Amino acid sequence: MDIAAWLLSLGLQQYEPAFRENDIEADTLPQLTADDLVALGVISIGHRRKLLAAIAALRATSDTAVTSTTRSLAAISGAATPLPDAERRQLTVMFVDAVGSTALAARLDPEDMREVIGTYHRCVAETVGRYGGFVAKYMGDGVLVYFGWPQADEADAERAVRAALATLEEVGQAAPAGERVTARIGIASGLAVVGDLLGAGAAQEQTVIGETPNLAARLQSLADPGCALIDAETRRRIGGLFEYRELGDFDLKGLPGPVRAWLVLGEALVESRFAAMHAASLSPLVGRDDELGLLLRRWQQAKD
Repeated sequence: MDIAAWLLSLGLQQYEPAFRENDIEADTLPQLTADDLVALGVISIGHRRKLLAAIAALRATSDTAVTSTTRSLAAISGAATPLPDAERRQLTVMFVDAVGSTALAARLDPEDMREVIGTYHRCVAETVGRYGGFVAKYMGDGVLVYFGWPQADEADAERAVRAALATLEEVGQAAPAGERVTARIGIASGLAVVGDLLGAGAAQEQTVIGETPNLAARLQSLADPGCALIDAETRRRIGGLFEYRELGDFDLKGLPGPVRAWLVLGEALVESRFAAMHAASLSPLVGRDDELGLLLRRWQQAKD
């Protein structure tokens, strides 16, 4: 690196003799501090600020180059990149599938089909993203989404169902060139291990291990076009926030026993979130007239 040319590019070529006389070279330049610049005769605060900013940029460029070189050497030597630790999580997993895509691909030009699938993928990603969903993988015309990872929330199951209803509505309106795309969705909740990186490069994905993703995939295959099915655990977590129709038990491939499924019809009209989540678990108080009277009197006193 030519120090004189570097100073000239900053419009500070008057300091070139001081840098030369003090043996400032390319390897020592990134190490200069504000005190060093004062010692070099840079009295102007503005000039010092300008030089420090340029030195910081050099330092950042140097760090990036070192990191890139380290990664390249690791790749050449076959050294493994440290992976993030996998975690046990309570997850809600959503599988979204485009119905009739095979027939559509047979009818459309490949470039037109690419536009249809691309629009469909973007629509799903944007919609679930609004509800906090994490798109883990695109699988042709399928999309795998996690709720509860990397960030967990007590309302993950509720957000997943809301995202499913929104996705079913918006996917049907998003297809280009007059082509209508219909989705179907399966949602399941439960314990899983998530966070392991599998594959490499563009094929790399954050995978989830456990029965939950398999159950979501099986429910998706049962769903009719334009419908979302949920499992018993998801149904328990979302209480009375939505309207459902119970579909009964199904023997699903790869799962140990019958699985009960519900069709989500839409959002329910509820008095309050608390009532929707706890209506089935609360019973009227019996034989507590004295206690209720005391509470009401204390409440009246507090208001007075």
